[in-house]
This record gives sequence, C-alpha cells and structure tokens, in this order.
Amino acid sequence: MKLHVDREMCQGHSRCYATYPELFDIDDEGTAFVTVEHVPSEWEDQAHNAIANCPERAIHIVKEVP
Repeated sequence: MKLHVDREMCQGHSRCYATYPELFDIDDEGTAFVTVEHVPSEWEDQAHNAIANCPERAIHIVKEVP
C-alpha cells in the first residue's frame, strides 16, 4: 500500500503526524507528507485511520499498477 497527501487539500491540522509519526511528517509550511514509500502490512490499519481522521480528506491510497 502506498499513501499520498494532496498538498493543495492539506490545511496543516497535523492529526496524521500527531497520531502516526511513523507514517507522516510535517514540512516547514505545516503541510503533511508521507515518510514511507510502502506502508508495511502491519501498519495498514493506522493508514486507514489516518485517512478517515483527516478533516480535509487530503490523504489517499495510491493505486499501484501491476
């Protein structure tokens, strides 16, 4: 699983980073970004929770082409 934060949608609430610092970080402008290239299977529940708890719905699963 891969995640992406839409920088245009992110408003810097930082809920993702505060809850899951192993998956996200915040840049100098307060915008979140994903810190792992592929989310390990044991962290997929955390990834889905981060998506569900983003007030701006800025976090998305990236569809991987086989």
